[in-house]
Amino acid sequence: MPGRIGARLVVSVTPADVGERVSLRRRLPTGEYSDVVGVLESWSGGLLRVRRRGGELVDVAESVVVAGKVVPPIPPPKRRPRPE
Repeated sequence: MPGRIGARLVVSVTPADVGERVSLRRRLPTGEYSDVVGVLESWSGGLLRVRRRGGELVDVAESVVVAGKVVPPIPPPKRRPRPE
């Protein structure tokens, strides 16, 4: 099909990545996709628990994860130069 761009969805996150910052793409019951980014706190019994930057804990069923990877930590905030 001309004009279509295909994306390869890969799940490279494993239970060994607990404690790392991850990005997960999950398929919602509506058929749409949603991303969850945060620290992987646990992976047990087919359930991944991810803590978002704001502190919210999100449970993601392993069965709905269509892509996932470890991502770099959040960079520290940039310091503004002090006025002279």
